[in-house]
Amino acid sequence: MNRSDNGSVSAPAPSAETGLRHVLFPYSDEEHFVSGSLSFVEHALGAGEAVVVAVSAQREQLMRDALAGKGTSDRVSFLDTGELGSNPGRLIPAWQAWIGKVAQAGRPVRAISENRWADRTTAETAELRYHEYLLNRAFAESPVWWLLCPFDTASVPDGTLEALGRCHPLVLGSDGPVPAADYVEGPYAFEVLGDPCDPDEELVFAAGALASVRERVTACATRHGFTGDRLRDLLLAATEVAGNSIKYAGGGALRTWAEDGRMVCEFRDGGYIEDPLAGRIRPTMDQVGGRGLWLVQQMCDLVQIRTDAKSGTVVRLTMSADGG
Repeated sequence: MNRSDNGSVSAPAPSAETGLRHVLFPYSDEEHFVSGSLSFVEHALGAGEAVVVAVSAQREQLMRDALAGKGTSDRVSFLDTGELGSNPGRLIPAWQAWIGKVAQAGRPVRAISENRWADRTTAETAELRYHEYLLNRAFAESPVWWLLCPFDTASVPDGTLEALGRCHPLVLGSDGPVPAADYVEGPYAFEVLGDPCDPDEELVFAAGALASVRERVTACATRHGFTGDRLRDLLLAATEVAGNSIKYAGGGALRTWAEDGRMVCEFRDGGYIEDPLAGRIRPTMDQVGGRGLWLVQQMCDLVQIRTDAKSGTVVRLTMSADGG
């Protein structure tokens, strides 16, 4: 978890030879979804490219039926991102693993990925939007590949389509992908974090106070039904974040509360996290350091990070007692 005094969260534009070709595909109904997605896949297969599709079970069946009718169903792989859970912070490593595997075989790649937007909390929706932005940065230096992001305009929160338009350099038109008019290359505009819901009294901590942090988190968690592995994971994640605050910022402050049936731990300190992809890239075997936020992303249902060189860093960890 690197801390420094400068830096910005901006996405470099891919060159002609490298990077992600990130395409937004707003669709209005199932027929529109199938026709647009099928055209994208057929173009890829015609060019000898590998194709992977990661969509909902309902959309997957529509795609399988359409591909079977074309006799090409055996040339398309389907990826289940649902097993990664609801945390958007786990999605980039999954795509990196798959793209890396295919790239080793020397084949260009096209993928379709539709995220679940319905039935998410406001915080989850905000992080999923940020994930779409970070994809551009995460794959800026990768071999060229295409990612089509279908988006059901009839069943998503207000403002989401406009926000996604700012994260996708391309949009799927009637004649294929074209430059998106709303795409913004500059720094990402974060949504403001929601106010805490009746938080416990703030706990200020510094070196030697990790036991106090664990006691505070345990007390709140057990009041809200945390036991066993879920309590253990929450304590490990909270200890990791608090330890980083002590190491890089000399300490910080903790607040805990329950919201929407989940527990939230918020850490604030005066440090700065320079890399916006911290915790979202799988550490290598020989990597020294940098594993803390990765482990936090794997253990928590949601991780929100807001960091600024002048005002410091806020990290919010959200977990449910039952893992739902």
